[in-house]
Amino acid sequence: MTTPELAPRRPFGGIVAVWVFAAVVGIAVALFVPSPWHATWMTLALAASVILAFAIQLAYGRVQRFIQRVALSSIGALLVLGVISVAVALAALIASSR
Repeated sequence: MTTPELAPRRPFGGIVAVWVFAAVVGIAVALFVPSPWHATWMTLALAASVILAFAIQLAYGRVQRFIQRVALSSIGALLVLGVISVAVALAALIASSR
């Protein structure tokens, strides 16, 4: 028999790890991918972030609030990638107007 954890680990680290991953991949896409392919690669970055969120939360090993943790990780990654995409679009707009 196993005994329950008296002080379980906080899942916030795993959630933030997905956000950081999304930021790093989004910045890499913005810097290294040609402009016509940004949207495609940002979508792939989001897909990789969602898969990473599932993997981290499954490795966490707790059933309670699994869906909420994965949703928070995924929505945060979506927002991070959205902000990076808007910044890239504004930079391209400013560069094309000059």
